[in-house]
Amino acid sequence: MSRPHGPAAALPGQAESYWMATAPATPLPTLTADTEVDVAVIGGGIAGLSTAWELIEAGRSVAVLEADRIAAGVTGYTTAKVSALHTLVYDRLRRTRGAQGARLYARSQQEAVERVAEVASALGVDCDLERRPAFTYVTDPAGQKAVQAEAEAAREAGLAASYVEETELPFPVAGAVRVENQAQFHPRKYLLALAEDLRERGGHLYEHTRVTGLTEGTPCRVTTENDTVVTARDVVVATHYPVFDRALLFTRLSPRRELVVAAVIPAGDDPGGMYITEEDNKRSVRTAPYGDGQRLLIVTGESFTPGTGDIAQRYEALADWTRAHFAGAEIVHHWAAQDNDSTDTVPLVGPFHPGARHTYVATGFGGWGMSGGVMAGRLIADLISDGAPSWAHLYDPRRLWSTVREAPGFLKHQAVVGRHFVGDRLRPTHVDSVEEITPGTGALVRTGGERCAVYRHDDGTLRAVSARCTHLGCLVAFNAVERTWECPCHGSRFDTDGSVLQGPATRPLDGRAIEEE
Repeated sequence: MSRPHGPAAALPGQAESYWMATAPATPLPTLTADTEVDVAVIGGGIAGLSTAWELIEAGRSVAVLEADRIAAGVTGYTTAKVSALHTLVYDRLRRTRGAQGARLYARSQQEAVERVAEVASALGVDCDLERRPAFTYVTDPAGQKAVQAEAEAAREAGLAASYVEETELPFPVAGAVRVENQAQFHPRKYLLALAEDLRERGGHLYEHTRVTGLTEGTPCRVTTENDTVVTARDVVVATHYPVFDRALLFTRLSPRRELVVAAVIPAGDDPGGMYITEEDNKRSVRTAPYGDGQRLLIVTGESFTPGTGDIAQRYEALADWTRAHFAGAEIVHHWAAQDNDSTDTVPLVGPFHPGARHTYVATGFGGWGMSGGVMAGRLIADLISDGAPSWAHLYDPRRLWSTVREAPGFLKHQAVVGRHFVGDRLRPTHVDSVEEITPGTGALVRTGGERCAVYRHDDGTLRAVSARCTHLGCLVAFNAVERTWECPCHGSRFDTDGSVLQGPATRPLDGRAIEEE
């Protein structure tokens, strides 16, 4: 039987996203009274704020409802690349969607890159926007053919792409796709400026306003956890992972979590671009401005399903890789990010479900939410305004023509969910007694015929909650580094007191009474 480890070893640097640590908090009100607007946008990340801003541009009244703080969820923990090069997507797209599908994807994503630059300039915001080339690379010669094919497909799709075997990385590569004129920025500085402009132009932004209900109709009604109601002609669900299951999109989305370390390096060691590889369980590299003569190196990787694996060990592996490849790198921050992959590669943006008339969704960005969120904002604003770009059908969540193509990914995802839903119940309980739980750790304990998720605070006191995720009932697992309960089925995350940190769950884990034995 497995036993809980002691508290996770101290990791280097501040346990906070650099973006969160270097942009001011901007407290916004909580919705306390019923209100009526043209469009209610649920979610205050890049997709939600971009959608709201585009709708304000189109002359609509808008209310943004954010469960926590705006630009502080997934968006606040991104690597913040704004790029149309999404690892190895174009070769796959031309095989599954045809050359025209690949071209439409490239156009929509590159237009999103340019839209960020255009809006930042128009608002006069200093968001550390830098134009850089983007690379997908391999170090193993066995991967050369894949990146060569991707370079060719990306070029055919209309991007300024080329195949290269030399980069400015401090280690050799076997081959890489290079795409010119991409971008990187400080996401919170950009989005807080967007939010300020929204408010100045009559938009309504509410924080700590968790939405728990949606009644579709003419008009629609959105209900919050404190029973306030927003009445709107149209509703946009931009909560990263949709918080409503009526479209069954959870069957087409796979959550994954990745770790990030940020280290100070001399400006002369800047590799001069944005890099990513699927090798070594993924490695993503970029830099950001960081004082005179320095750059902040941001390295992402170690993909894993929430609620699984030894997180401290993964952090150590990522930190070791960073130090080995960038001599003298001093790690000053570490954090984690979460993404959702659609089973057919392409994000799901458009009408919420086949019967939807006034509800829309944006999800499944697969780790490319900066360009994807901006693209989604433009697309949904156009749909609400009775228009549609030429690439709208590519992202339509109602698409049935991709069912056969996405079947392998769909079945794989369902198998993983089923394995956790059934298998986690058949395995022995993690510990026999709460006495085995050391301070700063958590484990599942069976008590009174029920599995409870029990956490022991540093002072030795216990906190017990139900071990069943309030989304669809999978058993949660403890993340010893972030001290959270995580659902491996659909990615919901909860604090040790059971409160919701990340959806799709909207209800907390119920408290349970438990005592020392």
